[in-house]
Amino acid sequence: MTAQTILPANSVVSGGYAVDNSCRFDDGDSAYMTKTPDSAGNRDRWTFSTWTKRGNLSGEYQTIISTSGGSADDTDYLYFNADDTLHVHLVVSGSAYGTLYTNKKFIDISAWYHIILVYDSGNGTAGDRLIMYINGVRETSFSASSFPDQNADSVMTLGSGGIDVGRDGSSSGSGYLDGYLAETVLIDGLALDATSFGEFDDSGIWKPIDVSGLTFGTNGFYLDFKDSSNLGNDANGGTDFGETNLAATDQSTDTCTNNACTLNTLYRSGATFTQGNLVYQAPGSNPVFGALTTFGVSAGKWYAECKYHAGSNHYGVLGVADEVFATLTDLGSATNTDLGKTGAALGSHPNTCTVAYVINTGKIRNNNNNQNYGSGGGDGDIINIALDRDNRKVYFGINGTYENSGDPAAGSNGFDISGQVTGNEYFLGVTNDTGASETILDFNFGGGFGQTAVSTANADANDHGNFEYAVPSGFFAWNTKNLAEYG
Repeated sequence: MTAQTILPANSVVSGGYAVDNSCRFDDGDSAYMTKTPDSAGNRDRWTFSTWTKRGNLSGEYQTIISTSGGSADDTDYLYFNADDTLHVHLVVSGSAYGTLYTNKKFIDISAWYHIILVYDSGNGTAGDRLIMYINGVRETSFSASSFPDQNADSVMTLGSGGIDVGRDGSSSGSGYLDGYLAETVLIDGLALDATSFGEFDDSGIWKPIDVSGLTFGTNGFYLDFKDSSNLGNDANGGTDFGETNLAATDQSTDTCTNNACTLNTLYRSGATFTQGNLVYQAPGSNPVFGALTTFGVSAGKWYAECKYHAGSNHYGVLGVADEVFATLTDLGSATNTDLGKTGAALGSHPNTCTVAYVINTGKIRNNNNNQNYGSGGGDGDIINIALDRDNRKVYFGINGTYENSGDPAAGSNGFDISGQVTGNEYFLGVTNDTGASETILDFNFGGGFGQTAVSTANADANDHGNFEYAVPSGFFAWNTKNLAEYG
């Protein structure tokens, strides 16, 4: 895996205030929200807060919020820089009047981060006029920083320009966000600290609190993303944001209080990952290794779905791998360093660290040997994946009917992987059997599909998940609340 500099991941598991929804932004879709306030607010004092989970680390800057006075010469930005650090850049009349560039890199795509930005130009202490909090802690380590003059007017609540969420509004067509936002709030007229938005639980994990009772001010807003038909709804009652290239399917139940599994794009892979790292598109040439899940499980029973969107000859492959496979450094370096294959990368473990389900044939592959299992599927099918870690079995189904007459709830006719995936921690994986087939698969680990609408919502017994098919009894969605109880 790629080396990481990671802030502590937020993995709230129980208790307290629950955030129901987030909004998923995809930079490939050029998705964003925007509105223009009717009048100016308090330009000397405001607070912005949001929770975010990153998607594709694209190597380009990605904007969380920007406000413009009509041009790039008058713009306030909060964005992830191309090097994955977090930047605040406040510009008026073409000159920066405030900057904060973190030394920390935000590349843990499995984590939710809470970011607060406080502007208080009336403060008598220069260093307190622009403050950043990350996961409840004031950030003090910056590669560059500068602070506004006393009583300097900001652009954030100017009123004459637009407020854009998810893109750089001063430069249309650039700086689009890739990832999730939740509990996105602007407070106009107050300089608030982190305790207005969150609290530490008994285990030291930073978690959100209910912000609906805050005073939002003239140009303040509260985006809770609870209305899938109007994701830009201001829950505070102000003017709603207009949405561009956002759909009901961009509402997710992957949130900062119940973090859902996605695909881990930090593995070496030629594949393309979009829609919050839930949509996988195979590369056009070998090697073809795709990814494993961001979460592994060492106990419990787990359910996921995968929609087969397209792919010549249906060469998509799903699999189960253990921690030995997950830590190999040269996955994707050759076609045999792949799910269910053999190769030098597997060392002495080719038989005991991974199996693969070949979708077009319905066969199960281990150590490059195919075993009869089912009939397989193709375009338009939803593949059901029920992983029983307790009994070391896996079940694959097509549109709700399990292969080999399997019954996950009853524990019957599952594929026994106890002798083939012998490690302690199990991950799901995706790959493609050959280059040039351009397989496209859309995953749902409980937070919803990346681009597939669910026609009949189904949750697990803990009321988690938004699946197309019924979750087998005793199986659960891949999220932190379920993992804390069963994983």
